[in-house]
Amino acid sequence: MKILNLLILLCFALNGFSQESEPILLKNFRPVSVYAIPVTIPEKAKFPVIDMHSHAYARNSAELDNWVKTMDQSGIMKTIILTGTAGPKFDSLVGVYGKYPDHFELWCGFDYTGCEKQGFGPAAVKELERCYKKGAKGVGELGDKGEGETYSKPVPGKGMHLDDARMKPLLQKCAELHMPINIHVADPYWMYLPTDSTNDGLMNAVEWKIKLKPGMLDHGQLIKTLENAVRDNPKTVFIACHFANCEYDLTKAGHLLDLYPNLYLDIAARYAETATIPRYMAKFYNKYQDRLLYGTDMGLEKHIYQVTFRVLETLDEHFYETELFGYHWSMSGFGLSDTILEKLYKSNALKIRKYEEEH
Repeated sequence: MKILNLLILLCFALNGFSQESEPILLKNFRPVSVYAIPVTIPEKAKFPVIDMHSHAYARNSAELDNWVKTMDQSGIMKTIILTGTAGPKFDSLVGVYGKYPDHFELWCGFDYTGCEKQGFGPAAVKELERCYKKGAKGVGELGDKGEGETYSKPVPGKGMHLDDARMKPLLQKCAELHMPINIHVADPYWMYLPTDSTNDGLMNAVEWKIKLKPGMLDHGQLIKTLENAVRDNPKTVFIACHFANCEYDLTKAGHLLDLYPNLYLDIAARYAETATIPRYMAKFYNKYQDRLLYGTDMGLEKHIYQVTFRVLETLDEHFYETELFGYHWSMSGFGLSDTILEKLYKSNALKIRKYEEEH
């Protein structure tokens, strides 16, 4: 029977190749929906938006001016620029984005200079205070994919994870200054899996694969460092970006939200990863509507905002964004309620300030 099945498959394959000039490679697959169903492209968010996760994408004054116009057209009232920098680089960005103080808010990074030496800490705290006086309203995006805090500039904190004792003075100072911390831990789960025919996110997993080296923390261990830091610093507000990279099993992220009121999640750059399971996601947004924050992390073009609004606001089904996201699965909208959208877009971001003042 197996041999017969193989012969049948071979016949179909040969027949297909005889009708096409050449085989189609998966990397070139660009599906277009054939379904005659509603298509909704929101030009503007339903409510005013605070984008809690973006970066210094504008490379010059003209691009910055255009970005502000796009924000106004799209309903983005303010964008948080996660610079991840300290020192002169942070100061220079303050100068650039200070042109539009009502549109942009800058967050700084930690200066890990000398973190491998005894006595590290006081100088880093002093630089954090300086950045705060310079205008930094928060810290981020910190980042640890297994080797330590490697995102921050000018010096990475390699080998130092968020729950490292050396981080404690910085985390406490953030609470004192009412500066939330945006932290990226791990990456989507399929980037840790074998890049074979069973990998659900294969095309992205091949490009962004995490190769664990000796001494690196794996996905579960990184989530644990996040929990340790959040638990041990209850007065500090943490924002685990990208759903804490637990979109493959959001019960893990939900468990942390249930335990720690000082933890929030931003939804940035995980629209494709979650729009494949719209009914499940709608329930998750409903349950944790007070702890989720809108973010993009995908650039400054108008189309990016439109895609996020389409996923969050509409009930559109089976649409593709293969160029923007790189996956080959279809997406569907969540159709979130007005109450949830208003919290996600703005109220939860403002609530963070209130939490810090009360604690």
